[in-house]
Amino acid sequence: MVESTQQNLDVKILTYTPELAKHFYTINAQWVSAMFYMEDYDEMILSNPQKHIIDEGGQIWFAQHEQLGIIGTCAVKNFGDNWYELTKMGVLESARGLKAGEVLLQAVLADCNKMDMDTLFLLTNSICESAIHLYEKNGFVHDKAIKEKFNGLYERSNVFMRYVGNKKV
Repeated sequence: MVESTQQNLDVKILTYTPELAKHFYTINAQWVSAMFYMEDYDEMILSNPQKHIIDEGGQIWFAQHEQLGIIGTCAVKNFGDNWYELTKMGVLESARGLKAGEVLLQAVLADCNKMDMDTLFLLTNSICESAIHLYEKNGFVHDKAIKEKFNGLYERSNVFMRYVGNKKV
């Protein structure tokens, strides 16, 4: 199902189907392994996104380029009590620079704004400077309360952010 299309960029945003699960694994494993290492939690989520994301009330999106195919993905994982994690966002190395990550993030946030969410948060690492800048530009702020609640979910996490949209904090 096509959710949206960005002008001047041949990228369509698709929502999860079981046939796309292999791309969710491949894209995320590529970037995690290039910068860090695959943690057990990564392997669990990536190996069975239907069980650990979709069946728990989350969603997964994909960026599909007209010529390159599926080049990016992002998920929102339900943690209960209307708390959701923006997670597993990645773009294939061969497709970086096309702004597909920004198109994908904006589509995900547009969908999230329609969902019943109290809190949307993310965990990342300070070496992911470009991603942090993208998140800040799109309404995420650094948040100590997120750190207190979710520190330790990933060994690599040292940046904790919460989505506030256009609100002033």
